[in-house]
Amino acid sequence: VQLQAFGGGLVQAGGSLRLSCVASGNIFSIDTMAWYRQAPGNMRDLVAQITSSGSTKYGDSVRDRLTISRDNAKNAVYLQMNSLKPEDTAVYYCQADGFWGTFVPVSFDAWGQGTLVTVSS
Repeated sequence: VQLQAFGGGLVQAGGSLRLSCVASGNIFSIDTMAWYRQAPGNMRDLVAQITSSGSTKYGDSVRDRLTISRDNAKNAVYLQMNSLKPEDTAVYYCQADGFWGTFVPVSFDAWGQGTLVTVSS
C-alpha cells in the first residue's frame, strides 16, 4: 500500500491550504487515516485522525482551525487548514492503517512521503 500526499506550499499567515492524500494498492479496507506533522527539531505529532465511520480526533493546537475529512470510495483523506499560523510550518505526513490483499487480508500501516507547508508571517 502506498500513500501519496500533495497540496503543501507557501502561504501567508491567516491563509488557507488543503492537503490531500490518496492510498493505492491492493487495499481490502482502510480503518484510520490521519495527518501528522513534524517541524524542524521537533517530534512528529498527530494533527488529526478520522476513522472509517467518520469519527475524528484533533490535536489541541489545531482544533477549530483544521478539518480532516475522507472519501472512502477514493481511499483519500484531506486536511483543510484555515487561519494558518507560522507555527503551523512543518512537513505534513499522511498515515493509514487497515488491511490489504484479496483472499487473506493482511494488516498494513503506511505513511506518505510528506508535503511541506510553510506559513510566512
